[in-house]
Amino acid sequence: MAIDKNHKDFSSEVGGITIASRPPPGDDSKLTNMRSFIDMDEPEHSAHRRTVAPSVAPSNLANLEPLIRERVIDILENLPVGEEFNWVDHVSVELTARMLATLFDFPYEERHKLIYWSDIATRVPSITGKDTDLDERRTALSDCMSTFRRLWEDRVNKAPGFDLVSMMAHGEGTRSLLDNPALFLGNIILLIIGGNDTTRNTISGGVLALNQFPDEFKKLRRDRSLIPNMVAEIIRWQTPLIHMRRTALVDVEVAGKQIRKGDNVVMWYLSGNRDEAVFDDADSLVIDRANARQHVSFGFGIHRCMGNRLAEMQVRVLWEEILKRFKHIELTGDVVRLRSNFVRGLVDVPVSIQPL
Repeated sequence: MAIDKNHKDFSSEVGGITIASRPPPGDDSKLTNMRSFIDMDEPEHSAHRRTVAPSVAPSNLANLEPLIRERVIDILENLPVGEEFNWVDHVSVELTARMLATLFDFPYEERHKLIYWSDIATRVPSITGKDTDLDERRTALSDCMSTFRRLWEDRVNKAPGFDLVSMMAHGEGTRSLLDNPALFLGNIILLIIGGNDTTRNTISGGVLALNQFPDEFKKLRRDRSLIPNMVAEIIRWQTPLIHMRRTALVDVEVAGKQIRKGDNVVMWYLSGNRDEAVFDDADSLVIDRANARQHVSFGFGIHRCMGNRLAEMQVRVLWEEILKRFKHIELTGDVVRLRSNFVRGLVDVPVSIQPL
């Protein structure tokens, strides 16, 4: 928290926000060396962020809740009762794709492209190089760029709308983004990832957590008023993004440790959410945990997750509707996790559902 809130001494822009330093520019630098406002320092950061922030302002969230509920109900009503299925594909990914399409006013029938682009942008090659085909990555990101360029060029000539593309096309600090392909693509990918990973992996992680701690599921069924606090606790327990990195701009001391100018500093959110000095029995899910909202999953300061309230709303509405329909969501096999040191993701959560 101390480092995340201290943007004057610790930079997001120098070297980037992940353990791996930003690669040097090359011929395809717009695809391999993307930039976005999450890895900008002030004042450039705020100029970009404030342009798109209204999309997740409280007034707009109130308008989005009925639509979220409608889509949640549709997804849940069409789940295969009595059969094993992958909760990630059928629920987590599907709900996220639908909401991303809404936020971007993206063609609804092509919504799963948004998930694909998010996944391939955050996928990290393994030592063997088999996990990510770099040619596939370049092709996918090129497709993403050209698709959003067409949407941008369409909306820049229309009256400003309330979707993210229109906001950026008309925003004072972002209207010239097309002149900088690396920045244009970076901001688009950032907003897609931001709307995908946190919500999607919290939805998946919640089912896993309540199976690992069945007494908490019983507690939830007895008292549905615990849902909002449970959402915060699941976000703490799951920690959808594992870390962020900063670079020290000056010599500074943090918690008794001397950090030199130019040093890289990694903030392990996953570790912070298990801090024994803050959370008792931190490895356990406790849905009525009094200080669940003290988690660090959304970050702090100027880079705090812009869509945190939207993510919480989607998970809250989902569990409100789950409890109206299902007695239990039973884990039926081993989960498969995403291989990543940045996204704490779940690829396969096999379950079966028991209706009320």
